[in-house]
Order: sequence, then C-alpha cells, then structure tokens
Amino acid sequence: MSKKVVIIGGGIMGVCSAYFLNKEGHDVTIIDKSNFSSGASFVNAGYITPSHIISLAAPGIITKGLKWMFNPASPFYVKPRLDKDFLQWAWAFKRSSTKKKVAQSIPVIKDINILSRELYVAMKSSGDLDFHYEHKGLLMAYKHDKAGEQEWEVGKKAIQLGLKVENLTAKEVEAIEPKANLNIKGAVYFHSDAHMTPGGFMKNMLSFLKENGVTIHAEEEVKDIVVSNKSITKLITDKREILADEFVMAAGSWSPLISKKLGIKMLLQPGKGYRINVAQETNITIPTVLLEAKVAVTPMNGFTRFSGTMEIDKINHKINPVRVNAIANSASEYYHGLQISNQDKEAAECGLRPVTPDGLPYIGKTSQYHNLTFATGHAMMGWSLGPATGKLVSEIISDQKPSLDLTPFYVQRRF
Repeated sequence: MSKKVVIIGGGIMGVCSAYFLNKEGHDVTIIDKSNFSSGASFVNAGYITPSHIISLAAPGIITKGLKWMFNPASPFYVKPRLDKDFLQWAWAFKRSSTKKKVAQSIPVIKDINILSRELYVAMKSSGDLDFHYEHKGLLMAYKHDKAGEQEWEVGKKAIQLGLKVENLTAKEVEAIEPKANLNIKGAVYFHSDAHMTPGGFMKNMLSFLKENGVTIHAEEEVKDIVVSNKSITKLITDKREILADEFVMAAGSWSPLISKKLGIKMLLQPGKGYRINVAQETNITIPTVLLEAKVAVTPMNGFTRFSGTMEIDKINHKINPVRVNAIANSASEYYHGLQISNQDKEAAECGLRPVTPDGLPYIGKTSQYHNLTFATGHAMMGWSLGPATGKLVSEIISDQKPSLDLTPFYVQRRF
C-alpha cells in the first residue's frame, strides 16, 4: 500500500531512504534546512568500508582521548562541557568501550557494510544512477611497527569473518602503488573496500529523485511536530504544514534537537571532520588511511581528497586551521614530495557526523510513535551505510521483513 512519507534530512541517509521508498511506490517528500550542497555527505572520504569492523567506542580510546585533549592538532578531540546531554553521552560512550561490547558489534558492522556495498553496485548497474565507483580496496598504511601490529590484529579478525586481507611490506605496497612515493613501513590491505566521489553521487541522486516524483524542499526548517494517539500527524516548517502517514528522522547531528520536540531523548553528539581537496596530480590510485595520523586519502573523480579528525563539540561549522594544517602536514610526511598548497588548505570544509555512544547507528522505530522511523547516528561510516540504511527504512515502512536484524540498531537500547 502506497504511503505518504516525509523524510527530515537530505543527507546520504535521507536520499537513500527516499530512493528505496520511491521504488516501493510511496509518495516521498524530503525536507532539509540546507540547500543540498554541503554537510557531512559532501565532505566525507567516500569510503565503503567492510574493513571498519571496530567501532569508534574501542577499548583504550578514552585514554587516548584524554592525552589528545591537550594537543590542538590531535586526530580525536572531545571538548568537555557541563552539559547534561553531553555528560550522559560521555558516560554511555565509556560504558560501551569494552572488549565484550566491541566484539559483539563486529559482525553487525561487517554485515551492514557488505549489504550497503552490494546495494551501491546494484544502484549503479540498474541504470538509474551514473556515479563514480571503484572497488580497489583500502590500504591501512603505517610508519611504526606497533601501529602495524595493531591493525593486523584487526585484519585477522576480518579474515575470520570471510574478508580478504593482506599484510604488506613497504616494497609490496610500492608494487601496487608505484607512483605515490609512500614513506611507510608497510600496510594492511583490505580488499573488501570500495570508494566514490560523494558530491557527484549526491547531485546525481537528487536529480533522479526529482525526475521520479520525489518532492524536495530545500532551506526549510522544522519548527514543530503535531502528534495524536502515539502518531505524528503533521510537520510544521518555517514555510508550510505537511500531513503524512509516515515520518523518517534522518537529520544527522540535528536529530536529537528535533526529537526533543517529540519527547524522545537521543544519546548522540556531533563529530566534526575536515576535508582538503587537491586538484593537481598526486599519483595516488588506492584509498589509504595514514594510520598514526588518522588521515583518510581518497583518489576521487578529478581530485584527491585528504580528510580526518573527529572533534566532538557543540554543533558548529568553525574551521580550525590547526587541524587543517595537521591533515596537510601528515599527508606530506607519508607521501614523499607531496605538498598541499595554502590555497587548498584555505578552501577546506567540514561536516558534522552524528556519533552514538557505541558506534552503531539508530535505525528503526521507537515505542512512543507508530509512524516514526529513525535513520541516523552512523558516525564515520555514514557514507558507507547509506544504501543499507535506506533499504532498511523502506522495508520497515513497507511492512516487509528487514534485510538485517534490527535489534542492534534499536533507538532506545541501553548503554
């Protein structure tokens, strides 16, 4: 049965949800406070990452975070503040950072990533969309043995889950990436991963959705939500009122603010990430994470992107030049002869990634409302998990059996 569905948020989760809902014959509207040209969905590394099986809430990250708090150029930074929402999130994050909880999440993260990668391939081969997509794997490059040994432990876990992973020496890396001039000791090579150019995909997807009857409302902010008998009946924006049968919360880092209007408490914090685009030739052909620096390098369509940092703070889009310089300097340290210009650094942008305490997204309904489905909290795997999340949202609203067990993604789970 066709339903009228309103999606709050037009990032990768919103547009992928709209795509699959539209395919099922639903009448879909997307509302976003931006103009659909900026944000985390446009500035990310473009990775599809079955390799990223260890959640952000990994054992030892709290200790590292405390050390990095005093380093303005650190790759992971949590700005402490006397704020109830933040303190509750921080406590839940600490409780989630155990070996047992991380181990339980590993197969869950792997399965949803694999599903999403398959859906990207299906979307491209369907002829609906024309976007840059390459399956070249991911190099986790390291300068020091300790980092390499730690990553190889992750690699061995991935092998046990059926993924192909190799532990390469510097010479073996040079054989597959001969012109990049990597200055490293070695790399763990995950063959499972793919990469894309996010901005191109988003533009192409929005065009497809408009051509196929999806209504897009840009630069429009949700002001209020009307409820009755455990159901949402109407959305009030600064420009209109919209009635619908089903509603999807895909507003990323803004989801908790909107959810408060419904009396729903969400443990979620924005994590700022930066990106630098380099148009000149870098000779980099394989996506690479510079392990010690936590910098992601992606050869995209017409440029190379360098991205990094996870800065937990209030919602803001302030560019910290210290962090931008740290990304650029790290790139120069790992690639002989690579220089990122001041012009490229000055053009750096940032995006806010919604971070849950345990590193797993929120996907599904809550107990409070019959017709509200969540699709948020994907942190650094947002781009990777867009299609899988959109597919699951469509299955929920279409009353179909979900492709994956939704229990680990339950919005009201305990931490």
